[in-house]
Amino acid sequence: MAELVRAERKGAVMTITIERHERRNALNERVAEGIVAALGAAEQDVACRAVVLTGAGDRAFCAGGDLQPAADGTPFTIDVADPRHYVVRLLKRMDSCRLPLIARVNGAALAGGLGLLCACDVAVAQENAVFGVTEVKVGLFPMMILPYLLRSIPYKRMMELCLTGEPISAAEACAEGIVNYVVSPAELDARTDWLVSRIVDKSPTGIRLGKQALSKIREMSTDGALEYAQFMLANMARTQDVAEGFAAFNAKRPPNWTGR
Repeated sequence: MAELVRAERKGAVMTITIERHERRNALNERVAEGIVAALGAAEQDVACRAVVLTGAGDRAFCAGGDLQPAADGTPFTIDVADPRHYVVRLLKRMDSCRLPLIARVNGAALAGGLGLLCACDVAVAQENAVFGVTEVKVGLFPMMILPYLLRSIPYKRMMELCLTGEPISAAEACAEGIVNYVVSPAELDARTDWLVSRIVDKSPTGIRLGKQALSKIREMSTDGALEYAQFMLANMARTQDVAEGFAAFNAKRPPNWTGR
């Protein structure tokens, strides 16, 4: 059986690629489980500092759930005996990932594919990519990705996308903060590498604890968030990476991060 997700580490970066080019890299259970497994492997690899998520080919990053007849693993059914849907497991696993997640958007990011993009921390897109939530066109609504859309897109704009099902361009997605950078297809790898290089030379401890804190603060009241933030800041100040960061700053030298 062909692998639907390929994971490869080069240097400090693990690249996870959805390998369903013929189905526009559509999601099914095997794809979701492959991404989850690859994220786990990346976190266990002490040399890995960041994860890039992308799709095979140049047509689609991920076109969402597979709508083809007799699709393998449609995301639109729930097992009533075990309602833990694989898309929910995937999104929650992306949420809890301790490494920075960078989306390399090599084509269309639609429906659940836009959800995957919004679950990443930062994103680079090629200029001919399109973005949208098309579920309303088949009588559905983008239920499971709504929390991630709300994080990334202003409410009224998000509702326009959900209610009309109409796509937007990469330039519009960038102007609205859905992606960080838009480049030509020829520049996609170079700009992704450039962005990743600015991340992997920073403290892995600081990033890991920062992501952990953000996932909690996002769900808190302002008072609760401030109380939690000062607790986390005091804990971070006791890490070896912070001691090294201050020492390197005062010695005017590059820091030697240990991740501790």
